[in-house]
Amino acid sequence: MSGRPEQLFPIFAGLETLEGVGPKTAALLGQLDIETPRDLLYSLPYALVDRRRRESVRGAELPCTLTVQVTIGAHRPPRSRGGAYRVHVEDARTDFQLVFFHARGEYLQRLLPTGARRLVSGRLELFDGMAQMVHPDHVLPLEEAGEIPDFEPVYHLTQGVTQKVMFRAVRGALTRAPDLAEWIDPELCRRNGWPGWRDAMRAGHAPAGADDLAPTAPARERLAYDELFAHQLTLALARRRERRARGIESHATGALQGRVLAALPYRPTGAQSRAIAEITADMAAPERMNRLLQGDVGAGKTLVAFMALLVAVEGGGQGVMMAPTEILARQHLYALQPLAERAGVVLELLTGRDKGADRRAKLAALARGDIHILVGTHAVFQDDVAFHDLRLAIVDEQHRFGVEQRMELAEKGVGADVLVMTATPIPRSLALAQYGDMDVSVLDEKPPGRKPIRTAIISTERIDEVVGHLRRAIAEGRQCYWVCPLVDESELSDLTAAQERFKRLRAALGEGVVGLVHGQMPPAEKDAAMAAFQAGRTRVLVATTVIEVGVDIPDATIMVIERAEIFGLAQLHQLRGRVGRGEAESTCLLMFRPPLNEGGRRRLEVLRETEDGFRLAQTDLEMRGAGDVIGTAQSGLPKFAIADLERQAGLMAVAQRDARALLGGDPALEGARGRAARVLLWLMRQDRAIRLISVG
Repeated sequence: MSGRPEQLFPIFAGLETLEGVGPKTAALLGQLDIETPRDLLYSLPYALVDRRRRESVRGAELPCTLTVQVTIGAHRPPRSRGGAYRVHVEDARTDFQLVFFHARGEYLQRLLPTGARRLVSGRLELFDGMAQMVHPDHVLPLEEAGEIPDFEPVYHLTQGVTQKVMFRAVRGALTRAPDLAEWIDPELCRRNGWPGWRDAMRAGHAPAGADDLAPTAPARERLAYDELFAHQLTLALARRRERRARGIESHATGALQGRVLAALPYRPTGAQSRAIAEITADMAAPERMNRLLQGDVGAGKTLVAFMALLVAVEGGGQGVMMAPTEILARQHLYALQPLAERAGVVLELLTGRDKGADRRAKLAALARGDIHILVGTHAVFQDDVAFHDLRLAIVDEQHRFGVEQRMELAEKGVGADVLVMTATPIPRSLALAQYGDMDVSVLDEKPPGRKPIRTAIISTERIDEVVGHLRRAIAEGRQCYWVCPLVDESELSDLTAAQERFKRLRAALGEGVVGLVHGQMPPAEKDAAMAAFQAGRTRVLVATTVIEVGVDIPDATIMVIERAEIFGLAQLHQLRGRVGRGEAESTCLLMFRPPLNEGGRRRLEVLRETEDGFRLAQTDLEMRGAGDVIGTAQSGLPKFAIADLERQAGLMAVAQRDARALLGGDPALEGARGRAARVLLWLMRQDRAIRLISVG
């Protein structure tokens, strides 16, 4: 895979090699992320203008865009400076005026000589009873009329680039589009009626009606599929490399698992049992496991994770569980401790706080194999941490752990199986885009005993009633979270800051009853505040969204979310999942500041209707779009020029199957389709995939 294939050179040349594109235009196009003719090809039009020829403008419903052949009549220059320059014209049945402002007379005389025939196209409007076309878009001699297509594509522009310039540049790029060998499964092309790549490009830039602009138009769908296929091929190559990395076989005996299952007060759900079986089978296989465990709030991921860790121990090795923050690492420790005691395995915590002799003792025990399961922050992968025989690494992630980090983990020389857990239900299309290199287990049932959470929507004007409700709940021994949207008043003065809310609640409910946690606090203070709430010393915890993940306090049965309308659905769902973990009935109060806009109202209502995270995620995707749902900045979601993850979710799944099948039959991409697919990877700038093939 030495370098870019020669047939792609013309479309990866500089923009200035195109006719009519000078250095200035090239720089302006750069602001649209268009740097080569290839990028122009992938900037498809988003609308079109009907420029079909008419015999006459008579009978047209004005205002509208019209294209008609005219004979040029008299010129009427402006009477005063800055006035309108008018040119009288006649078509086959009627007459109208062309109007120009700030135009030079001699230029217009040359453009529109009296008595000549011209094709004009532009927006015609009625003004004081007279039909006028102000600054026509096109004025051409009849022999050049072919330059205007019947339907003219409309492109996204940037300051200083006109539709005309863009249209010409794209036309130039299209003449260079090479005829590329087909990388899509021919049967798939046939079934969907997809054209070849070059024909699809030409059709995409020459829409012949509104239908051709839809994502379902064959040319567009094919080009979208190319993007998804290249992305899935990259993920499949990464997956193949990870799986080929030396795996370790860990065979479960069931001895330790059996003890835990026997001690459980309930039977695992079908989804839990299925996930445990999938993980156990993966760990026994010679390839490395690379699996995603996706579970909704309260679906029982902890039990599944612990069973997986026990497979590692039963197989004679060790397991590690990594959390993004210290609070969460401790949380995992508390959750796993009782299970570890049942199983009779040694569980330890390692974070950045462990120093000196204490740390040295833990590291020595780990290296000897005396510690079976280690829980910790990223500190567990520092250079001085050596395991006796690490079999499984579980990463508890909140989207912070993308493909890159998973590959780094693999490169640590750790042949360990990898299980990534996420508590955020993600619609299938996004899960495939983000985790397409992984196998996925989904927990979509709630364990018995989780009570539904009552969700109410309340205006901030009724805050006194809410505080009264809290006072009664505290008297009954219950605890409450109060979530504020932002910490620092200066950031957005209209948002009630956590500090202010803390002071007010303390005044209303009494000293020592209310605690505070926010992002700007030193970690030790944060832990102390959390610990006080966990121990029940404080009854109300005012917090910013730091409590979103993982914190488990059974007595907390009330969740108040202030300014709920400005949170995303997934975030609200996660926050609500912090209550309803104990025996008592739980309530979530969504407080909004009126008036609510349409989007805010719909988000809060769908939350009131359902606790199904996957349904919420799908609604969220439809309302906000893919990037926002997972926060594009750190999501590792690819940016597609044509493909639309919301509307083309089905294509993503097809692309994943197709990519895995192609690599399965032609691992080195040496066959005819394989070689075509290499060209696609270059075309899509998938440099990482290209590196993976060359090292493959």
